[in-house]
Amino acid sequence: MASHAILAEKAVSVSEARKNLSQYFTDEPVAVLSNNKPAGYMLSAELYEKMLRIIEASGAVEQGLFRPAAARLKEISRVSEELLLNADSAKLSEFSE
Repeated sequence: MASHAILAEKAVSVSEARKNLSQYFTDEPVAVLSNNKPAGYMLSAELYEKMLRIIEASGAVEQGLFRPAAARLKEISRVSEELLLNADSAKLSEFSE
């Protein structure tokens, strides 16, 4: 039987996490298990952003690898503008917050 490393002190099953997802976004990683194997990890936005800054500062990856590059942001803006300009009033009236 293969063993799977769980790189967090806390673990929760997928079904248990679904019941109250927000309680697991903490300042410590929480392993999410599926069939007793790590399916992923949950952590707070603050911890995730800190990890990204550390990884980028280490030089292990190109800065911006986890963020859209300027060219990609321009393309997203262009496509969004085109969609908005070509949307009819029926489509625009579907918007809600």
